[in-house]
Amino acid sequence: MSNVLILADFVSGKATKTNAELATAGARIGEVTAVVLAPAGKGAAMASEINKGPVSKVVIVESDAFVNNGVAAVADVLAQIIAAQSPAAVLIASHAFGKEVAARTAVKSGSGIITDAVDVSSDVTATQLVFGGSTTVHSKVSHGTPIITVRPNSIDAQTAAATPAVETLSLQVSDASKKATVTSSQPPVQGGRPELTEANIVVSGGRGTNGDFSAVEGFADSLGAAVGASRAATDAGWYPHSYQVGQTGKTVSPQLYVACGISGAIQHRAGMQTSKTIVVINKDPEAPLFEIADFGVVGDLFAVLPKATEGVKARKS
Repeated sequence: MSNVLILADFVSGKATKTNAELATAGARIGEVTAVVLAPAGKGAAMASEINKGPVSKVVIVESDAFVNNGVAAVADVLAQIIAAQSPAAVLIASHAFGKEVAARTAVKSGSGIITDAVDVSSDVTATQLVFGGSTTVHSKVSHGTPIITVRPNSIDAQTAAATPAVETLSLQVSDASKKATVTSSQPPVQGGRPELTEANIVVSGGRGTNGDFSAVEGFADSLGAAVGASRAATDAGWYPHSYQVGQTGKTVSPQLYVACGISGAIQHRAGMQTSKTIVVINKDPEAPLFEIADFGVVGDLFAVLPKATEGVKARKS
């Protein structure tokens, strides 16, 4: 049976649920091996977190270069594993770090790359949504090992408990991949809300908030949701840029996306159009985002959201 590699995804040393999504996609193609690239002495603990989804094996490589030299070291070792194992495909989480690793690995291994896939079939055909989600593309890599980045939350993950075999490899990071050194880094600040790209529910605010996100945050907290923002809101300084949803921000695919006071420019739609259910709240009935909404409310978000928040809390009590 074919072997498929997934690059295990971690945030601040903790495995993300994207791993189960990657494994689910990979299992359609063959047996899944999760590659854990860890700082020295951390491999076993990190590997133990790969315990959900159809993962048959975990391969650990430890090196402080993954911290000190960043993405170059990760791509170096991943390319070495590809050369040794000749997998049918390599799947990587489609965020900024993952896409850079994928690009460098593709160059090092002489392989083709597909980014931001929302699905992968058993014959390694990737599905992408392009031009703001208006066009669906099916594509395959024609040379080398297919390296595909998969958009988080786009695949319904199998989350059954897994007890994969664990193997530790001794690989060295080349000197060429140590020419740049990471002198400092700041892990993402984890508040009480879910991480934006991993949340099952996202409530976003836009220009219609007039800079006041209190109603958006209150509704999000009642749902246990993450908070997002449009580019207009972040450019105006109303909300941090790290929460921007869109083509130049973060791409999300939650089960429920609630857009509050967001007109729906193509840039924003590109970052959220694959959401399973889309609810739009806007006082402008001609707002373009209504075109892709599953449910729409024409009204002032400052009147609608407090009532919705009360309703959610009442249902919970």
